[in-house]
Amino acid sequence: MEFDQLADALKALGDPTRLKIIAILQTRDCCVCELVPIFGISQPAVSKHMSRLKSSGLVKETRKGMWVFYSLNRDRLNEIGISLMKLPDMSEELRQLEQQGLLVQCD
Repeated sequence: MEFDQLADALKALGDPTRLKIIAILQTRDCCVCELVPIFGISQPAVSKHMSRLKSSGLVKETRKGMWVFYSLNRDRLNEIGISLMKLPDMSEELRQLEQQGLLVQCD
């Protein structure tokens, strides 16, 4: 990996919100609307964070019907030496959203 690419990825991870998004995506793929209640910021703000993570190659997107789901690009994270095991577990936040009916059901 080039130094510029590594610096770009590390800069993307330098924001606490984006780092927390990475921790959440470790548990499950999510769409932007599912992340809004976790962070308490607007949908456009979450989308901007996702765009930054995607442009640095740390997340991938997949379209499922009308929804766009984001997932970790684990190969890229491994390439830059980011250990997902050391990130905080965000599964409880996702469980609470599920109980509130705020997770997208795209089946």
